[in-house]
Amino acid sequence: RKIISLNTHPPSCRGRNILRPHPQCPLKNPPPLKKMAKKLANCQFCGNFAPITNAHTIMEEQAIISRIKYLMKMLNLKQAEFAKKIGVDSSNLSKYMNGRLPLSHALINRIVVNLGVSKQWIESGTDVPFGKQNALPITTIAPSDVQTIDLGTPVYDIDVTAGALPRAQMFADELVVGHINLPDIISPNCRIVRVSGDSMSPVIRNGDYIAVRELSNSNHIFWGQIYVVMLDDFRLVKYVRRHTDPNLVILRSENPNYDDMEISRFDIRELMMVQNIIHLDTRN
Repeated sequence: RKIISLNTHPPSCRGRNILRPHPQCPLKNPPPLKKMAKKLANCQFCGNFAPITNAHTIMEEQAIISRIKYLMKMLNLKQAEFAKKIGVDSSNLSKYMNGRLPLSHALINRIVVNLGVSKQWIESGTDVPFGKQNALPITTIAPSDVQTIDLGTPVYDIDVTAGALPRAQMFADELVVGHINLPDIISPNCRIVRVSGDSMSPVIRNGDYIAVRELSNSNHIFWGQIYVVMLDDFRLVKYVRRHTDPNLVILRSENPNYDDMEISRFDIRELMMVQNIIHLDTRN
C-alpha cells in the first residue's frame, strides 16, 4: 500500500498525533516516523488497518520517558537497577528509553505498583511523583548491622535536625561511626543520619535514621518528596510541596498536630533528599 507522506495529511489532522507502526506491522525496519491523522486507523508504514486508540503520541512518550529518567535520578538507580526493581528485562527497558519500543500500559503499571509512583504524574506530569500515601522504603535493622568496617553506606553520629552545622562539618570523616552494607536497599552514595522529634511521625519516628542524598542543584525539587531542608539557622525534615507562588515552597509535616510552613525558596541553602527510612531495632 502507498505510504502517506507528510504533505498529504487529511485536513482534520493538523499534524497533532505522531504514531508508531502497529504491533503486527510486517516491515522490520520501517522508515522514520511520520505524523498521522488522529482518526486514521491504518499503519502508516505497511498500510494495514489496526486499532490505534491506545497509542501514545511521540510527544507524550518522550515526556513519559523524561519522567522515568527523572525517577531513576531521584531514586539514584542505574537503568539496570531500575529494571530489576520494576520487574522488567533490562534490555527491554533500554529499548523503551531510546524509543525502539513503544511504551506500554503494562510498563507504566509496573512502575506505579512496584515503586508507589503516582500514575497521574507519570502519564501526564500533574500531581507529584510520591504522594503522602506512598511511603519511602522503610528498613528495620539490628544494631549489629552497623559495621565498623569501611564497606557500604556511612553512618554519621549526628542528629540532622539539631544545630546548624554547615554540610562540610556535618559529614566530617571523624563523625562516621560505622557502615550499613545493604546495597540492594540503601545506596552507598547516600549518607545515614539520625532524626529527632515527632513532626514526621509515624513515617519517621523519633530516633530513626534516614539515608539522604545530596543534590547538586537545589532548584530542581521533586514535589511531594521528603527532604532535609537546610536554612541559615536550622534544619528541618519535611515534605516539600509546591506553592502557588513560585518564589515560595510549603514545608509539610506528617504529624497533623504541626502546621504547614511557607518559606522563600531563596532562604533554602541546601536540600538533601531522603531516600530510605531506617528503624533501629534495639530489642534483644
